[in-house]
Amino acid sequence: QLQASGGGLVQPGGSLRLSCAASGRIFGINARGWYRQAPGKQRELVATITSGANTNYADSVKGRFTISRDIAKNTVYLQMNSLKPEDTAVYYCRYWSPGRADYWGQGTLVTVSS
Repeated sequence: QLQASGGGLVQPGGSLRLSCAASGRIFGINARGWYRQAPGKQRELVATITSGANTNYADSVKGRFTISRDIAKNTVYLQMNSLKPEDTAVYYCRYWSPGRADYWGQGTLVTVSS
């Protein structure tokens, strides 16, 4: 299972670091990522990182967010800088391997407001 943490209330321009730690029997994961869902909107991809450390970002967060991972700790991170009110959402982590496995964390709320 996946446990996401690090959300909270931050002012515009501030930073937060989200973490997602995997526990239990999770094997053969090809990719890890972060998604978010704002009130009244569909869940959207934020960033992904593959087993080969290739990264991909939504255009809206490029240059502000950085995804990284610690293989030994089986943890993925999302460093969020220069946060904007439109970044407010519940952030979900995901570990998956197409056609074989798909795990989601419980979500952590990020609120960007003055």
